[in-house]
Amino acid sequence: MGRRARSAAPHVAGLDTGTRNGILDAMATALIGARDAIQAANKLDCKSAKAAGLSAALIDRLLLDTSRIEAMAEGLRQVAALPDSLGVDLAVNQRPNGLVIRKVRVPLGVVAVIYESRPNVTADAAAICFKAGNAVILRGGSEAVASNRAIHEAITAVAGLPANAIQMVPTTDRAAVRALLGLDTMIDLVIPRGGESLIRAVAEHSRIPVLKHYKGVCHVYVDRAADLDMALAIAVDAKCRRPGVCNAMETLLVHEAVAEAFLPRLAEIMDAEGVELRGDERTRALVPIALPASESDWSEEYLDLILAVRVVGDVEAAMRHIEHYGTRHSDVIVTTDQETARRFTTEVDSAAVYVNASSRFTDGAEFGLGAEIGISTDKLHARGPCGVEALTTYKYVIEGNGQVRG
Repeated sequence: MGRRARSAAPHVAGLDTGTRNGILDAMATALIGARDAIQAANKLDCKSAKAAGLSAALIDRLLLDTSRIEAMAEGLRQVAALPDSLGVDLAVNQRPNGLVIRKVRVPLGVVAVIYESRPNVTADAAAICFKAGNAVILRGGSEAVASNRAIHEAITAVAGLPANAIQMVPTTDRAAVRALLGLDTMIDLVIPRGGESLIRAVAEHSRIPVLKHYKGVCHVYVDRAADLDMALAIAVDAKCRRPGVCNAMETLLVHEAVAEAFLPRLAEIMDAEGVELRGDERTRALVPIALPASESDWSEEYLDLILAVRVVGDVEAAMRHIEHYGTRHSDVIVTTDQETARRFTTEVDSAAVYVNASSRFTDGAEFGLGAEIGISTDKLHARGPCGVEALTTYKYVIEGNGQVRG
């Protein structure tokens, strides 16, 4: 599979924008046409999941009803509609000797995507990799094996798609993943999509560069110069609207100068929203309903209606807390002090740093990137929401008229 993908990659890269977009649109149509076959396969997966005792939440993630299949198809059309960055000159430099040196955006080559649970990732990942001009090898989880195969069969049957451009590992044996992660001469990037344990296992065993997304322990810091009404609205949105996602707030830091005015108001709203508060001693003195926070609470990604709260002395203490306990995902300051905001955005080393806005905006669509392959907490080669452009690199193209360096 690795050799076939490497051979297919130049053919995918060689397709012009219109052809690639036309194939993606055809894939969307094929998904709708294969709806009955996909749903029949999905029923087998859901039945197996129930027999295995999977939770209702996990089974819901597996389910592919008509609306979700239509949403998958629409997602492919949206990827097709994205601007094409391939072949774009990132820089042009004409040297004194007449050489013209162009830095040109090109595909990575071959991408492997290893994922769990959600079968829609089969279509999403294939589309984003293909849009960026790459060949892709997909390896889904065993709980969605029938659904993944049905989706893969539908999207790879379209006319014009280069052979082996989108392959799927045919076995769910974990040994196949270890073998895949050793193909460093054939695969250029591995993207794990799933829980922290999957990502750590892939990173530990891979000989190929890995685009990682670890925990999202996101913070909101309410500064002494904060608009407290704004801070309340941001905190409620960041914690309560979708607590189970990686860009939700997990820890709230509050400057001691506004804690007495802010925390009782926050506690009343959070209690009404069903949020369990866990606070340090200073927080609990102001909010009696808060449970004592343990050391582990400060680094916990709850993905639930639980919030850790700490009172800090100043922005310096807030930034030290974020540096020690954070995961470099998304962190927020609420303040009207421009100099404090500047310090925060300069010194907090996270993929997304916000001033007076909710961390919930860390998302490819919200950033105007369209579909995303994930949110990277790494620094290389891509960071934050990773759209099509994150699956590209560049090469130098040098044009001369006989220059030699002798």
